[in-house]
Amino acid sequence: MPDAPAAVVAENLDVTTRDGTADAVFCHPAGGGPHPGVLLYMDAYGLRPAVEAHARRLAGHGYSVFVPNIFYRSGRSPVLENIEARITSPDRSALFAELRPKMALVTPEAAIADGQAWLEFLRGRREVREAPIGTVGYCMGGRLALRTAGEFADAVSAAASFHGGGLATGEDSSPHLAAVRAAGELYIGHADNDGSMPPEQMARLTQALAEAHVRHTAELYTGAAHGWTQTDTPAYDEEAGERHWMRLLELFGRVLQPAGV
Repeated sequence: MPDAPAAVVAENLDVTTRDGTADAVFCHPAGGGPHPGVLLYMDAYGLRPAVEAHARRLAGHGYSVFVPNIFYRSGRSPVLENIEARITSPDRSALFAELRPKMALVTPEAAIADGQAWLEFLRGRREVREAPIGTVGYCMGGRLALRTAGEFADAVSAAASFHGGGLATGEDSSPHLAAVRAAGELYIGHADNDGSMPPEQMARLTQALAEAHVRHTAELYTGAAHGWTQTDTPAYDEEAGERHWMRLLELFGRVLQPAGV
């Protein structure tokens, strides 16, 4: 699916939350509007140029896209020095040893409080249409997208998770236990042979959503590794990445865009 030619404006800004101040990127079409709002959750590598490019591409299709640094409790972006070079290292064990404490601070309770702040930001922007929003997340962001859809069911009409890990664990705080309260439509794109989202969790998630009568689609991207959508990582898969764009734009276009737009 070709990119829309719309010019995009990107702003770097700060957003006040219950626990501090989060740096963020806000991308929206340069003209017209207001546009449907989208909350985009980054992966564990943080807010960086590749993520901003991703937000710009989505904004070019007619959306006002907000990308907060969900690790703001640990500091501003970039989340670590030389993060882009370290992402491509064959051995990322030391990198994840530094990232895990930052990830641990984004507890379910903290994520809900943050979600309230993100939604308030979107509601307060003139570039955002007054209507339920969409949310999309990648890797750990996929967990946050599904949790937001359930915790703020009145505010979210479409949510997507791509190569999200730990979506349906056996823990009481598992994201799927929030997602079953979603009123909007969900799309879940699973990575193949993903140790963070094994087949038993895929089945648990699908069963829970079906039993709760949540409209959803789950798809396995055969041959695509965990992280396949992220263009600056070794896992990037161009073919599967473009299919992810097709699925995301179809969902958001059908659910978020008003008829005739």
